[in-house]
Amino acid sequence: MKIKIWGCRGSITTPGPTTLHYGGNSTCIEIRTKTGQVIIIDAGSGIRNLGKALSQEKNVTQVRFFFTHSHWDHLLGFPFFQPAYSDTFSISFCSGLHAQDSIRKYLTRQMEAPYFPVDFNLLKAKFDFSCQRPHREPGNCHLDELEVCPVPLSHPNGGYGYKFTEGGKAFVFLTDNELGFQHEGGLSRAQYIEFCQGADLLVHDAQYTEEEYKFTRGWGHSTFGDAMDLAIEAGVKGIGLFHHDPDRTDDDLGRQVEFCRERIYKKGRAPECFAAAEGMEIDL
Repeated sequence: MKIKIWGCRGSITTPGPTTLHYGGNSTCIEIRTKTGQVIIIDAGSGIRNLGKALSQEKNVTQVRFFFTHSHWDHLLGFPFFQPAYSDTFSISFCSGLHAQDSIRKYLTRQMEAPYFPVDFNLLKAKFDFSCQRPHREPGNCHLDELEVCPVPLSHPNGGYGYKFTEGGKAFVFLTDNELGFQHEGGLSRAQYIEFCQGADLLVHDAQYTEEEYKFTRGWGHSTFGDAMDLAIEAGVKGIGLFHHDPDRTDDDLGRQVEFCRERIYKKGRAPECFAAAEGMEIDL
């Protein structure tokens, strides 16, 4: 599978000269499978540029969304997703064990007057909110050769992370996941370690430093150190730092990557560590 990052900033978009390298758009990830499926995780502001790119591809007419949760920084880009305005596109929605009606509500409500000038019902794409699992029983989604396994996030108001597995390669995406505090519905640290065990790539929330976390504990995000320790204990091959704090500059993130690599070195482990950046492409 091929993974491309279109937005990796947390909480609010942060355009400006100090965020040019890692980017200021909020969460949006694209996955391309071996069979040509287009999977999109979340609809933060990064989805605007993804939508423009998809509209230029003549062979792409179907996309499928997996949402992590309904906080604004993960939804606000959808009204600007160009394929939604085209009758040549079919758009399907999945989201862990959420009721599919909830997904429809999230997307339509933000486009209601007076919040947005174009009503959801005026969009021309063909939308499918039905669940891929027969009778909606708990379990993994199987989409051709891609298996998608949802996992509850430790985050205020809940949410889901995902493990995408294809051709023996596993990509785990856990944004907005607080490892230092177990929110209602979230899992224990040991359970997250088990879920991530041996993944080829883990992209995990790493919004705060240890000092910042003294004031933000319970807000739904992890520290750099906790994300590193999870990666080390789970034996993943690569760890990408994600959901960058809006006040984190490019220089700040560079220093935090060095901190994380030093932590890995001191613990005698060898997962590759990097900070997610807009435009980054990863081939698993």
